[in-house]
Amino acid sequence: MSQEKRAEFSGRSVDDAVSRASKELGIPVAQVQYRIVDDTTKSILGLVISGIVTIDALVPDGVEVASRDAVPVVDKPKKAPKPAAKPAPKPAPKAQPKAENRPRSEAPKKVEPKPKPERRRSSDEGKDRNPPELESVASEVVSTLLDKMGIIAAVEVVDGGGEVGGDRDEVSPLVLNVVGDDLGGLIGRRGGTLRDLQFMVRLIVSREIGVWPNVVVDVEGYKGRREETLRNLAQRMADQAIRAQRRVVLEPMPAHERRILHLALRDRSDVRTESTGEGEHRKVQIIPE
Repeated sequence: MSQEKRAEFSGRSVDDAVSRASKELGIPVAQVQYRIVDDTTKSILGLVISGIVTIDALVPDGVEVASRDAVPVVDKPKKAPKPAAKPAPKPAPKAQPKAENRPRSEAPKKVEPKPKPERRRSSDEGKDRNPPELESVASEVVSTLLDKMGIIAAVEVVDGGGEVGGDRDEVSPLVLNVVGDDLGGLIGRRGGTLRDLQFMVRLIVSREIGVWPNVVVDVEGYKGRREETLRNLAQRMADQAIRAQRRVVLEPMPAHERRILHLALRDRSDVRTESTGEGEHRKVQIIPE
């Protein structure tokens, strides 16, 4: 089979790739024969977020391929030349009015602009606050996703966010908490499903309001309990490292949990922390000083 009748095509879905193959090969979509070579699409909570599908498409024997080079040429009718336009007569020069002698007292006075009062700038001005519609949009998005997943639960606002504070003058996030019965499946192992839910909410909200939202999604206060557990773990492991005078290596954790451990021990002068490893295997080490 010739090279022109077979090739690889990529798209965001199988249908997209087949549609592109149909256009390039010059045959209807229904007549494209193909096999999937690679599929890197990633699904979160049943919704496709990103990825590429690559197919190996070919033209079956006996199927006529439409030529893309055969373009009909239509002779354009020649337009009759337009008659030359006659030059327009020049207007007669207007008589210039004589300048009247105006006394100086009638000369217009020049008005000086009043200086604008200086605007006092607050210490928080210029920082990126949370959009005013963030709370209503994010709450509606979470409720809709829960309904689509068949989960009966309510969404409550724990913290409206938008306050500037902390060591880095960061804007506090909007915190939403999902409450209901038997929501363990929405949290997942080590909060993995909850992280996916939060990413999905941020992605949808960003398309609604035009900016990446500063929003945190929790389920039954799981994140607060987990954060307290990690703080206590950091202190216990630091004490153990001091007693044994050897470093303590904790299990791999996601970035936001490692940050909690670092912050929990940053004020201690007898130990220091550092992260080692790559990707999902990155972990925190507590080292005695």
